[in-house]
Amino acid sequence: MAGPIEFILAGVLVGFCVGVTGVGGGSLMTPILISLFRIEPHIAIGTDLLYAAISKFCGSFVHAKKMNIVWPIVIWLAVGSIPASFATHWILDNYLSQSTHYKAVLTMVLGFMLTLTGISIVFRTKIEAFFNRYRKDEQEDHSADLSRSNIALQAKNKRALIVIMGVVLGVFVTLSSVGAGAFGIMALVLMFPNLPMIRIIGSDVVHAVLLTLVAGLGYMSSGNVDFNLLMWLLVGSIPAIVVGTLLSSRLPEKIIRKVLGLTLMVIGINFMLNPVKAKPVEKPTSVMVMNVEKNQLG
Repeated sequence: MAGPIEFILAGVLVGFCVGVTGVGGGSLMTPILISLFRIEPHIAIGTDLLYAAISKFCGSFVHAKKMNIVWPIVIWLAVGSIPASFATHWILDNYLSQSTHYKAVLTMVLGFMLTLTGISIVFRTKIEAFFNRYRKDEQEDHSADLSRSNIALQAKNKRALIVIMGVVLGVFVTLSSVGAGAFGIMALVLMFPNLPMIRIIGSDVVHAVLLTLVAGLGYMSSGNVDFNLLMWLLVGSIPAIVVGTLLSSRLPEKIIRKVLGLTLMVIGINFMLNPVKAKPVEKPTSVMVMNVEKNQLG
């Protein structure tokens, strides 16, 4: 049985990788909790959601201080994602939590999201080249003023797409704890090609805090958060994120990212092919036989 030392070391590993590569903690923490520590998928996901909300909270303050947040985008994303998260959790709680397929569904969705995340990490250079070319073409066509009022107007004109994107993120993040970062950024880049990347990242981080907090509180209300585990993970990861960030310029970041990406792809495919299944409930046959015999004797 894993104890505090093992959980702290897991936090150190994930925090260091996040600091060096920028890969979201949810993509790493949840599979570690399930694969290495044999923690039930719903407990691992619920705990990791609150872990993500807390660990991203400090980053959101930095972006807010530097004015990197486009609040209309955050608000419209939340309009879609928060209700979607509530609805997804309600369905899980009322229809799937008692089903033998509950853990399998969570594990398969997690595997799917991990595979996509791994692919996005391994092929990051090509994806960024595509996005940069797309952004360059769009910027040539749109010599738009990047004032706050203009950005707010763009967000208002595209609010339907932003809300739909929020709904998709709300469902998948609630089911897997993965995707609030990488996929949100990709979608925002496509929708707002003339918006500086730092403002896209800042907006996505703030929305991720809101979404993971709401989704995590949903799991907590069902008793699916291990606070002891959460505390030890934070003890290990928060200092490690700082150290990883400071050392990132001295380490082979590209090699580390590719190794992480390939690892996530393998884990994700394995989760999809071999999802965690609920243990079958054993029928108390011996007790039933004894009761029948007693009734016959009586």
